[in-house]
Amino acid sequence: VLLRRSSLLGLVTRHQLKQADMTLLAATTDQMLPYGRIIRNAEGEITDVVEEVAATNAQEQIRELNIGAYVVKATVLWPALRKAAVTAADGPIDLTACIRHLAQMGKRVESYQALDEDELLGINTASDLEQAAFILQKRQLQPRRIEERNLIRFGTGGWRALIGEAFTLDNVRRLCQALANDVIRQSREQKGVVIGYDRRFLSDTAAEVAAEVFAGNNIPVRLQSGDTPTPLLTYATAKEQAAYGLIFTASHNPPQWNGLKVFASDGSLPLDEETRRIENEANALTVDRVVRIDLEVARTSGMVADADYTNDYVDAVEELIDLHAIREAGLRVALDPMYGTGQVTLDIVLTEARCRVTTIHERHDPLFGGRNPAPDASELNSLINTVREGKYALGLAMDGDADRIAIVDNQGRYVSTNELLLLLYFYLHEVRGERGGVTRNLATTHLLDRLAAHFGERCYEVPVGFKHIAASMKEHNVLLAGESSGGLTIRGHILGKDGIFACALVVEMIARTQRTIADMLAEIHNRIGWLVSKEVNLPATPEMKIMVQHSLTRANVDAIAGAPVRRVSYQDGIKYYLPNDNWLLLRFSGTEPLLRIFTEADTAEQAQAYIEWAQGRIAQ
Repeated sequence: VLLRRSSLLGLVTRHQLKQADMTLLAATTDQMLPYGRIIRNAEGEITDVVEEVAATNAQEQIRELNIGAYVVKATVLWPALRKAAVTAADGPIDLTACIRHLAQMGKRVESYQALDEDELLGINTASDLEQAAFILQKRQLQPRRIEERNLIRFGTGGWRALIGEAFTLDNVRRLCQALANDVIRQSREQKGVVIGYDRRFLSDTAAEVAAEVFAGNNIPVRLQSGDTPTPLLTYATAKEQAAYGLIFTASHNPPQWNGLKVFASDGSLPLDEETRRIENEANALTVDRVVRIDLEVARTSGMVADADYTNDYVDAVEELIDLHAIREAGLRVALDPMYGTGQVTLDIVLTEARCRVTTIHERHDPLFGGRNPAPDASELNSLINTVREGKYALGLAMDGDADRIAIVDNQGRYVSTNELLLLLYFYLHEVRGERGGVTRNLATTHLLDRLAAHFGERCYEVPVGFKHIAASMKEHNVLLAGESSGGLTIRGHILGKDGIFACALVVEMIARTQRTIADMLAEIHNRIGWLVSKEVNLPATPEMKIMVQHSLTRANVDAIAGAPVRRVSYQDGIKYYLPNDNWLLLRFSGTEPLLRIFTEADTAEQAQAYIEWAQGRIAQ
C-alpha cells in the first residue's frame, strides 16, 4: 500500500528494458528490517533471496533487501513454481525460492531500487497502520515536481505553479478546455470570455494559447491589448457579463511562478465547489482532447478580437473618487508599482486629478528587479527612502498584478493593511457619510469589529480568499471589505480586490481631510482602543502540515500563554478566540508553501507570547 507509483513504474520499465525473466523490487537500507536478503554472485547477478529466519550471521549483514514486489514472465514462472513446490514438499511454497530456481535455470533476474525508505514499512500492527497513515498524508501534501507535473490545483487566489513544472502551455490548454466545456454545457457561448495577462514570463503567450482554445470551441474572445492589471480585467468581465474572465498572473508570488485567475460573470472569483469541478475535469483531460484553432485564423474569422478596457475602467474608478478634492490639495505622491501592471492606469487617474506623481520601479521586468512583487514592509525600502528624501505626502505601492496595496505615510512609516482598513472604514463612514457593515477575513484585525460596533454596524468574518469576501459583500451589501494581505474594495465598485482604486481612495482621503495618517489613526484608537498585530511565516513541510493538525485539533487547549480560550474555529486553519478581542490563527497558505501564524493582543509582549506558544506546539 505504501509503494509509490514511480517505484512500480520503474520496476516494470527496468524489467522491459533489461529483457529480464524476473525483476524484483529492492531497497538498500541501514534499517534492521525482517525482509529477505538479496544474494548476488561475484559478477553482481542475483542468485537467491534468503529470508531473515534462514539467514546466516553473514547474510544478516546484507543491506540490500527484497521488498516483495515482482514482475515475471509467466512462461518461466510456472516451471520455477513447480521446482519450488518440490522443494517445499508438503509445506507452503516460498515465492522467493523461484528466484533461486530461475537463476539455476540460467534465467535473467534483475532488480529495481526503491529509494524512499517509507516504502519499506510493513503493516502488521496498529502502530504500523498509524505510521502508514502519516506517510500517506505526508505524500498528499508534498509538492510533486515530477510525478504530478501535469496536475492543476486552485488555491485561494486561482491556479499558481512553477513555470516549466505545473505551469506549462499544455496545462493552460487543458484548463481552458475544461472552462470551455463548462461554458458550452451551460449554453453561455455567446457571452464570450475576456482574457488578459500580466508582465511575467510566458503570460502573453499563455493568453494567446488560451484564446486559441476558446476560439476553437466557438466561444468569442476579447483579448486585452498589452499587459493588464487584474482589477481592470475583473471590471471588464463584469461590464461584458462574460462567461468567464481570465488573467494570466501569479500575483505577488516570486518571478519563477505563473498562474491563472478566473472570474465569474459578475467579476467575483468562483467558490471552491466550482473550482474543484473545473480542476478535476482539466486534470482528466489529455492534450489531444483540446479543441483549438490557430490564433491568426481565429482573428481573421472575428472569433478573437483585441480589446482595451483601460479608458472604461479609469472612468469607473474616477466616478467613485473625488477628483476635485485631490486637485485642490496639490499633493505630491511617490508610486512603486513593483515592476508590475498597475503604474499606467493609476498614473492616468492621479494625473487627471493634478496629483504630482514620482514613479519608481516602473519598467517592464519579468524578474521584478530580483525581488518578490509583494507590497510587504520588507519590500518597500526604496519607496520609504523616496518618500523621506523627497518629503512626499504619501507613498503608494501595488503588487505585480495591482490588486493589492501598501501605503507609506508622510514620515516614511509603513502603514499596515490592518491600519489602512480602519482608516478607510472611518473615512467612508465619518467623512463621506456612507453607511454599512464591513467584511474581513479571519486573519484580519478585530479592531474592525470594534469600529463597526462603534458605528452601530456589523463586521462579518469569512475564510481567507477574496472569493469569500465577495460572497459576503453580495449577501450583506457591506460598505467595505478587505484582508490583511492588502486586498480591498468598496460597495459600488468591483467584486474583486483593487489596488489601483484603493490607492486613489487613499489619496482622496488625505486630500479631503487635510490630516495625516498618524493623526487619523490616533483618533480611531482613542475611540476603540488598541490591539497589537503580529505575523510570522514559516516554511511549510508536509510533516508540519500533518503534525499541526494532529497536535492542535486533537488537543484540548484551555489557555494560551495564560489567556483562556473562549472558543476555537476550524473554518480555515485553527483559530483561537481569546478575551478582549485577542486571537491566534494558524493556517497554511493557499498560494505558497508557508505556515502563517497571525495574532492580535493587548500588548506587543502578549502577542509575542502567543506566537511563541504556537511555535512551541509546532515543534512538539
